[in-house]
Amino acid sequence: MQPVDLAPVSPEDQKSSPLDLFLIFVGANIVATTLQVGASLPASFTARVAFTVMAIGAVGGALLTAVLAPVGSRLRVPSIVATRAALGASGAQALALLLFVTNFAWIALNNVIAASITTQVTGLGTTGVWSVGLGLVATLIVLGGPRAAAVVDRVAVPLLLLSGVVFTVAVVRAPTPVWPTAPVPAGDIARGLDIVIGYQASWLLMFADYPRFVRSPRAAGWAVFFGLALTALWFMPLGFVASAVAGSSDPGAMVTVLNLGAWGAMLVVLAALTTNFVNIYMSALALKSLRPSLSGSAGVWLIGGIGAALGLFSLGWLERFASFTLVLGSLLVPIGGLLLAHFVVRRTATHVPDLYKTTSLLAGWSWPGLTAWIAGAVVFHLSGSIGGTLPSLATTMAVYVVSSSLARGASTFRPS
Repeated sequence: MQPVDLAPVSPEDQKSSPLDLFLIFVGANIVATTLQVGASLPASFTARVAFTVMAIGAVGGALLTAVLAPVGSRLRVPSIVATRAALGASGAQALALLLFVTNFAWIALNNVIAASITTQVTGLGTTGVWSVGLGLVATLIVLGGPRAAAVVDRVAVPLLLLSGVVFTVAVVRAPTPVWPTAPVPAGDIARGLDIVIGYQASWLLMFADYPRFVRSPRAAGWAVFFGLALTALWFMPLGFVASAVAGSSDPGAMVTVLNLGAWGAMLVVLAALTTNFVNIYMSALALKSLRPSLSGSAGVWLIGGIGAALGLFSLGWLERFASFTLVLGSLLVPIGGLLLAHFVVRRTATHVPDLYKTTSLLAGWSWPGLTAWIAGAVVFHLSGSIGGTLPSLATTMAVYVVSSSLARGASTFRPS
């Protein structure tokens, strides 16, 4: 199998263990951007409000992806192919383009954060050299395919956990910040929930990419849930407290004020690599669906190279991190509702070969899927003052179920 392949995985190739899948998601979510979520919460938050919001958002966002993970294990196709079921071929292409473009921001952001801290701690090289170097290392590992990433994660994730413990001890020993005492505005709570859930939802389009290599659908779902939820419940609060101690949301300032030194550098560097395995792989699958004639290896090199180069210019993105997360949430939360309605609520039967036929019923746009996606995105923005996530999910699911019924059998799949 090629390092990036859109074809269905054969049952004989479903050799990844639930532990491998768990480690992939742990390695993807133990990263500086997860710390950044906590650091980006509204300044009005008291400790109790912040921890409550992070707990609800971390678990709720993880569930959104985990409930869909068994679909990947059953269908054995990548996420971007599975979405053709609800959006049609053209709709899935539009989603692939969105994923391809936005993932460059994540890749570059991870590289530049790791490069900045490493340069500061070691005093060696420049941020540009480290950013490009880290980007190329991640690219080479992705070229080895999902199993190569899983092997590296078996070494990297334990080191990440160890350095995470060191980070936790440093936060506990740090001076207690002065927390706000005034009542937290309801609008800030709603915004905080959307930031946390929006960040967790950024992994949504990975719901089938790696789970398709796991034979047991139930085990795949649990592995994804615990991989995303436990890491978020751990690292988001660390980022919130560390930023309060440092008086800054800059990861470099947090590492410096906690005197983490080499431990901080190791945490951020390894985290940048493990999460970019996933980012590069997802983007390569999206590109492959947009340009099937492009080889998987060429796509990985293209994405990894551009991501490394863009890392030279992404320092300013930290200031817009929360806004970027909210935009992603407004686009991806409705996709989650749409897929839940299609695969979980309606339990639409799946004929996998139709996903690869451009002349099938899946060609073009699925108007029920497109209508539900647009409605969910609009509601997310309009209900921002009370929290856009739940209204968006409910709207998307309701619109899809109703519009699919009105289509009178012209649903995206014909029964197997």
